[in-house]
Amino acid sequence: MTIATSTKLPPSTHEFAHVIHRLEAGGAMLPDTPENLMQIIGLYKAYAVPMDFYWRDLLYIAERVFLNPLPAFKYFLPQEYLDLHNHYAGEDADLRIWQKGAATAHPELLAFMEKGETIKMPKLLHHLWHDRINMEFAEACMQAMLWHRGMGGKFDPYLDTPEYIAACDRAIKAYFQGNPAMLGMYKLFPQMFIEQVRQLSYYSNLGLFWEVMAPVFFEMSDLYDEGKITSVPEAMNFLVNGIFAVAGRPIYHHVYIRGEVYEIIPKSCGFTWLYEAALPYVEAVFYRTAPFRGTKSYNAQAKQVPAEQKDFHYGILYADVFPVGTAGIPPTLLMQDMLHFLPPYLVEYYKNYCRGEQDMLIQLGVSFQRSMYCVTSAVIQALRTALLYPLDDTNPKHLQANRAFFEGQIDRFKRPEARLRDIQSQDYR
Repeated sequence: MTIATSTKLPPSTHEFAHVIHRLEAGGAMLPDTPENLMQIIGLYKAYAVPMDFYWRDLLYIAERVFLNPLPAFKYFLPQEYLDLHNHYAGEDADLRIWQKGAATAHPELLAFMEKGETIKMPKLLHHLWHDRINMEFAEACMQAMLWHRGMGGKFDPYLDTPEYIAACDRAIKAYFQGNPAMLGMYKLFPQMFIEQVRQLSYYSNLGLFWEVMAPVFFEMSDLYDEGKITSVPEAMNFLVNGIFAVAGRPIYHHVYIRGEVYEIIPKSCGFTWLYEAALPYVEAVFYRTAPFRGTKSYNAQAKQVPAEQKDFHYGILYADVFPVGTAGIPPTLLMQDMLHFLPPYLVEYYKNYCRGEQDMLIQLGVSFQRSMYCVTSAVIQALRTALLYPLDDTNPKHLQANRAFFEGQIDRFKRPEARLRDIQSQDYR
């Protein structure tokens, strides 16, 4: 944790001055309490297990399912992808930063896939009974990234270049080789097919992003259990260090067709994890997303929906978890997935504070909000480290520049929908 120096600035006059001062002292937007730490680490663990499925299936869809016109079994992950080694976990990791955990699918995930909430039965029956990991949540995150295009980095502009379109053309023709009906459709509606491949490139982007985050969250849970992460700032700084450690991991999109590799987005493009995946993900999913269908009627003429995409504010940092806890809404699908993998200490905590077992999803959602405010704090601190000055800088002008940056970031939480006010209190349940 960074310690503030004796160099002082006048107190901030910002609405969230206490949060600004906490960030300047090396803390997070989330207050540093044992209860907050327990909730966020417990949620990281519960999130990491389904995330281990999400990233594998996202890559499977991007690389193998590809343009299958009837992808009925795209959520049926083959053994090859369950055995696929995470590049940042296990003994053969590309970068051995996180020391714990195996490279293949997590044991808790495999156990749940076999038995689910019911009994051991064929995979198809688990699927039809909806007793499975909810990949629809992962796809909703991907769709948010695709819809909120142009958020910095070079990945998104590349999807409109002649080089990308030529690579798509080669892969599309190879995939539908010997299928005159689909090749005829492609000739009639080329842009429709190209747009589908763009979406698949975002499947790959998000899969490669989450491939990193799963072992990070597993490691944080293990360190907390061992008493080696003891505060919210320590948890946040673990994330900050991880962001910089893997910032340069390649973001690409390869497709495998009849034993051949087609590089839709080659690694040689030089797209990286931080700028092409992590930052766009935080912006699209944490902040923006879109209004959840079925919870409220929005009148665009009355300006109940922002006119500009940049003003969208429907992400988890703003979400009201009470209506969100409704069937079919993407965050609720994630909460249902996480419910299966909560550590015992968090289950006990919810038993003490829930209004019955049916309330556990809502409480889990509140904890998830807290945990994502910690992740967002790590992103803000990482950006400040990359773009501005150390927190212990002795130059008042540099400290003032840091403050202006923090205040600009926190301005986004002045909206009445933002949950930054709520998470300051332990009574927000």
